[in-house]
Amino acid sequence: MLNIVLFGPPGAGKGTQSQKLIDKYNLIHLSTGDLLRSEIAAGTELGLKAKSLMDNGVLVPDEVVIGMISNKVQENRSAGGFIFDGFPRTVPQAQGLDKLLLDYGTEISCMIALKVDDEELTKRLLLRGKTSGRPDDQNEELIRKRVDEYNTKTTPVADYYSGQGKYFAVDGIGEIEEIFSNICEQIDSLKAEKKEEKEEK
Repeated sequence: MLNIVLFGPPGAGKGTQSQKLIDKYNLIHLSTGDLLRSEIAAGTELGLKAKSLMDNGVLVPDEVVIGMISNKVQENRSAGGFIFDGFPRTVPQAQGLDKLLLDYGTEISCMIALKVDDEELTKRLLLRGKTSGRPDDQNEELIRKRVDEYNTKTTPVADYYSGQGKYFAVDGIGEIEEIFSNICEQIDSLKAEKKEEKEEK
């Protein structure tokens, strides 16, 4: 199974690249926001728990989110793998995800981080704000705050995967196809390494 954590600040182009990766490698897209919404809509036990917390303005705890991911992995055992979008955001979440995947006899293959400098991100998001209608894409101060928060909060997660030798940074500036090709290069060389390791065993 190919399990990718796709990382990048708001405006880095994760949405575009994740769709291309899903198509190429037959992956299931796991976005925690989508998961929460679908579990709530389906009225599952975890969904109801999440809804009551959200209605009270409380953050949904890691174990509830991990539970939802577990359900999704269970449902898609025959998939080529998963692409994790927007998760994990903290080291405890990354540890919880490792433990969960281990139960299914798999693991995170790599973390791909799209690197884009803060000025370029601000420019992109302000541009997006003209068409997206999202108020947080139209206020430069808010944008800079979001990017700062991303940088502060996610650095430890990048370090966590780096410690496992699974962190790969890809330049997120350039043509979409060129960026995609660079990501695929990382993934394909990783798959080739894994294959060699298996054969040696």
